[in-house]
Amino acid sequence: MKRILQGALLALLLSFASLAAAQDVAPINVNTADAELLTELPGVGPSRAQAIVEYREANGNFESADDLTQVSGIGQATVDKFRDQVTF
Repeated sequence: MKRILQGALLALLLSFASLAAAQDVAPINVNTADAELLTELPGVGPSRAQAIVEYREANGNFESADDLTQVSGIGQATVDKFRDQVTF
């Protein structure tokens, strides 16, 4: 009986873990996010995040994900990694 309960508990915990992992994460607004938040995007480390912030401050808001390719160090492949995770 103890093994059955342990197995059931393990299955329940794994189910909760799967549900938590599957939850949609709110997109990051690249026009308002600070550099620290921007580092949560795939392929964006601290220096690229700071470059996004500096570009935005100098040139105004981004209108689309493709606009981010204008930032030094960010190419189309990087943008494609996080395209669905950003908003404007």
